[in-house]
Amino acid sequence: MLNHLDNYFFSLEEPHRSCLLFLRHYILEHSQELSEQWKFNTPFYYYKGKWFCYISYHKKTKKIYLAFILGYKMKHKKLVSEGRKQIKVFYIDPEKDIDVKSLKAMLNEACKFYK
Repeated sequence: MLNHLDNYFFSLEEPHRSCLLFLRHYILEHSQELSEQWKFNTPFYYYKGKWFCYISYHKKTKKIYLAFILGYKMKHKKLVSEGRKQIKVFYIDPEKDIDVKSLKAMLNEACKFYK
């Protein structure tokens, strides 16, 4: 039987499923301090027990993004706030290869704020 997290990922159609599963794996492999929970009906990631980021997928717009909780402290050029005060997001196109170099840089930068 699948839990909420697994059900969320495996209920999506391709290419969104593969894209989100890659993000999930990449985030969790980035650091042993990162953990995953089902919160607010989305996959939510914690760093050392504190809110870190979450993955968002909108079924209507088909947009995927990774949202960083302390994004307002981050300076990466591919992060956008779109009027949010705290969170910045990194949009991902499931039809294209994920910019892993930028993703890794963002995760590294975000982790620094929790040490």
